[in-house]
Amino acid sequence: MKSIILLAFAGFTLLALTPLRAADDPRLPALQSADDERVAATTAGDRARLTAIFSDDLRYAHSSGAVDTKASYIDALATGRTKYVTWEYQERNFTFPAPGIALMTGRTHVKVAKADGTVDMVLAFLGVWREEKGQWHFLAWQSCKLPDPSPAAK
Repeated sequence: MKSIILLAFAGFTLLALTPLRAADDPRLPALQSADDERVAATTAGDRARLTAIFSDDLRYAHSSGAVDTKASYIDALATGRTKYVTWEYQERNFTFPAPGIALMTGRTHVKVAKADGTVDMVLAFLGVWREEKGQWHFLAWQSCKLPDPSPAAK
């Protein structure tokens, strides 16, 4: 009997420690909406919308290795120094590893215009969202440029 109770306890503990998959999570629609708003505000370079959706603690690590804070990233987008011409997800997944935290992973195709030209790339990314005062705010981004497909893979 003791072994059955211990086994049941171990199973419940494992379930409790396993991140809830987003497909089963009632927070998913609000989070997807928040991310859609972030992408729209980013491509528009809309300072007010970006200020509202970004966490004050934002750390945005670009695929180039450059890192922005909330203030520096909003300034680059709002002044047009960095302009996202295209932002199209190829894959976007969410998991909820802890209360008030959501991880977003996947691939996105972006076209970015800067003073030195336009860059067209596919990125693998990790985004972090944090619930702050009952709303999802974008906390962190880390991405890397994926290599262009080889001619044989096309």
